[in-house]
Amino acid sequence: MIKNKRVNMTQVKLESVLEKIITLTSERDSGSLELALAQTLFALLNVENLTIHTAGNINRVKHTLANAEKLPDDETISPDIIDALSQCLETAKTNNIVYNGKQFTMFPLKCSKQRPIAVILVEQTHHSHENELMILILKIYHNFLSLMTENERDTLTGLLNRKTFDLKINNIITEQQAKNTKDDAETTFLAIFDIDHFKRVNDVHGHLIGDEVLLLFATLMEKNFRDIDLLFRFGGEEFIGLFQCPDQEAMQKILNRFRQVIEAYTFPQVGTVTVSCGYTVIEEFDLSSNIIDRADIALYHAKNNGRNQVCQHEKLVALGLLAEEDVSGGEIELF
Repeated sequence: MIKNKRVNMTQVKLESVLEKIITLTSERDSGSLELALAQTLFALLNVENLTIHTAGNINRVKHTLANAEKLPDDETISPDIIDALSQCLETAKTNNIVYNGKQFTMFPLKCSKQRPIAVILVEQTHHSHENELMILILKIYHNFLSLMTENERDTLTGLLNRKTFDLKINNIITEQQAKNTKDDAETTFLAIFDIDHFKRVNDVHGHLIGDEVLLLFATLMEKNFRDIDLLFRFGGEEFIGLFQCPDQEAMQKILNRFRQVIEAYTFPQVGTVTVSCGYTVIEEFDLSSNIIDRADIALYHAKNNGRNQVCQHEKLVALGLLAEEDVSGGEIELF
């Protein structure tokens, strides 16, 4: 009787694990997959708290799951914990630490290239050490993430690709329709970036050097924008960003700051390059094609009026700087 009870309990545990894994692998978005992983681990493992920290800002909590009341996002993290998180990132190995009488275990989250991009920090309950199950689930996660990355990422730069853009922009428009925009403090913007005179780079230095410029440009985008900002290589030397920002003035400052970063950077064998940018507000009942058209028109205005500048479509219209022929199209020299 006791043996049958143990078998039944084992079966229930296995079914629970499989159900969570099925839910986890049903995700088709890498950001949602990371959160689903945290929820899966928290549900299956006997832990007090579970947090995810990104490599770009290791002392910031990206996701938090706790048995008690949710931890505040601005809670100060101990330097000892930060050091342990950094060590986990550096070594790409599981790390343990005892702090204030509590047992913490850290697991590296790796991208498809096996480079740690985040750390899962688990506060263990007393006498709870289910690390083997945790590691097995992480292996499933990493394998699935690799397949997903191949499908949604640009092979050269590692940024999101155009196919993924179509999915993301439609999701954002749907979210815009679902929420009360009047009560929302954030505005969503789409920005198109185009490297100035990039054809000249290819003609003078060759396509291998041109590819290196694209790769370094993408790296600078990832370093200078936030984790929550969605960055895409749209094609050739054209890149797109989807941003949430309080208002147009703040967005203009952010994009101008990035433009200045590019202008100041020295690209190997090429030297300096500049970037032009056009951006627009994503409205509640927009069409993705209309959003891109507006940002493109602003970009073309920047290209035709000196390059190396950031222009917003709505502001250009308000100032009367977009003539009818500019809106309808025309011969615009991009290179």
